[in-house]
Amino acid sequence: MKWVREKGGAIFLLLFILCSWELLVKVNEVPGWLLPAPIAVFSEAIKVIPSFSTDIFSTIQLALLGLTIGSLVGFIIAVLLHMMPFVQKMVYPLLILSQNIPIIVLAPLLIIWFGFGLMPKLIIIGLVCFFPIVVAALDGFKNTASELKYYMEMAGASKSQLFWKLELPHSLPSLFSGLKISATYSVMGAVISEWLGAKQGIGVFMTLSQSSFRTDRVFVAIFTIMLLSILIFGLLRMVERIVIKGKMER
Repeated sequence: MKWVREKGGAIFLLLFILCSWELLVKVNEVPGWLLPAPIAVFSEAIKVIPSFSTDIFSTIQLALLGLTIGSLVGFIIAVLLHMMPFVQKMVYPLLILSQNIPIIVLAPLLIIWFGFGLMPKLIIIGLVCFFPIVVAALDGFKNTASELKYYMEMAGASKSQLFWKLELPHSLPSLFSGLKISATYSVMGAVISEWLGAKQGIGVFMTLSQSSFRTDRVFVAIFTIMLLSILIFGLLRMVERIVIKGKMER
């Protein structure tokens, strides 16, 4: 019952949107190649799921690998910038500027530099994922209670002890917030990277469907991307609750 109370509004809104969409297509007799009805999309999803499943698993593997690498790089950068404030003042503005570079524009250059293999795909996903981790981690380190830091410094704690024993544990909520944002971006980054050139994946499936005017299959791919993002987000929320609850019980 608690889950129904918390999620009931969102479920009702989603059903309302889908029903309105279905009604709009039927009443206006919109052709399927232009805008398929939700029922037609779900029917097509059932038909293609045996062959589409390999594309889904390929994208999941790519997204999780890119998310892991991007998160580790982002965390390491955040720790280095936190430990060296003078470097942070120089590098942080450049990190912000890096997020203004369109990935679609950068992608062809990555192919020229690194070829069509796994490397350019991981770079694209990493570029999408690392920045939220950096920002969230730095904010978490910065927002550690000053009185606790002062107490540990008075007790003779070194800078590394202060970080591992106090600042890192207190930054976990912020860190997980950044990680959840990166997780939702990772699937999108994986699909974009597959547009550059891949043998299988949701991005490949979407490109082939679009070129053959199978709009219903394009929507199948879109809904799958949304579902995967929600699943990864939910998984990280579960991990967050376990980790933070464990820290609080100690």
